[in-house]
Amino acid sequence: MTFAATILTLYPDMFPGPLGHSLAGRALAEDRWSCEAVNIRDFATDKHRTVDDTPAGGGAGMVLRADVVARAFDGVADHRPAIALTPRGRPLTQERVRELAAGSGVVLLCGRFEGFDERLFEARAIEQVSIGDYILSGGEMGALVLLDACVRLLPGVMGAASSGDDESFETGLLEYPHYTRPVDWEGRTIPEVLRSGDHARIAAWRKQQAGIDTRLRRPDLWERHEGARVQPPSGARRRLKDE
Repeated sequence: MTFAATILTLYPDMFPGPLGHSLAGRALAEDRWSCEAVNIRDFATDKHRTVDDTPAGGGAGMVLRADVVARAFDGVADHRPAIALTPRGRPLTQERVRELAAGSGVVLLCGRFEGFDERLFEARAIEQVSIGDYILSGGEMGALVLLDACVRLLPGVMGAASSGDDESFETGLLEYPHYTRPVDWEGRTIPEVLRSGDHARIAAWRKQQAGIDTRLRRPDLWERHEGARVQPPSGARRRLKDE
């Protein structure tokens, strides 16, 4: 089954962009996924192909019109999840990426200007997602990020099925630090444990380092990880409540 991505954007030439290279690019050439960029402006009805208007109530900037974006969305909407890339959305997580990658594809809406007319989300089943707490010029970069995260999880894209198992966020922790040759570089050597050949020691060291780095760099992730780790299984919670 091919993972089909449809992107609604004012700048269709931005796709596949960097996704036409490296792992994603090879997967695209092998038809493991498809990428269709649809120009929202093609669904405007006036001679100027207007897609935005001034904010109701006043204020700076322009707002994407609900009627134009809805026409574009209705032209491609199907059984696939629909996601709008917007800073007002919920943070994108690796868990959500895995869910999307396991499906048949996604429809992505890229915001511009001051964002979308809110009535679009009241009238259509569109999930709102943010890739981080910062401001971009539009949703296209967010769409590229989301698609890259999904495509790398598709069957056959990564060389080994387990190659992404230990990466940051897959286990709820940041990934452990990596080293490679030369053994000695500018007076800094690869930790002895990684040169020991003792796989049990190496695994224990990597787990320890992942925990240390997560506590220091992302205390929010560490707190969430520890909270999930001490929680009893859902079935056990139900039994405790019943007792």
